Amino acid sequence: MTSKGTFTFMRNQVREQRTQQGLSQAELAAALGVSRQTVISIESGRYLPSLPLAFTIARFFGLTVDKMFDPDEEADT
Repeated sequence: MTSKGTFTFMRNQVREQRTQQGLSQAELAAALGVSRQTVISIESGRYLPSLPLAFTIARFFGLTVDKMFDPDEEADT
């Protein structure tokens, strides 16, 4: 969903990939060098990561950024 050309929500695969690998939010945060709250906010869609962080997350899970983050899907609300 976009609003005046900016993203207001971006679906991502962070939670799915994290749980699939059996990682806690704290473990993922430590591996990425961010706070657990940052991971929680990214997973819930409240925070859009910076481009460098998006690349770091995608590489961590062995995915491309476009597979990890999808701006074309709207929230399930």
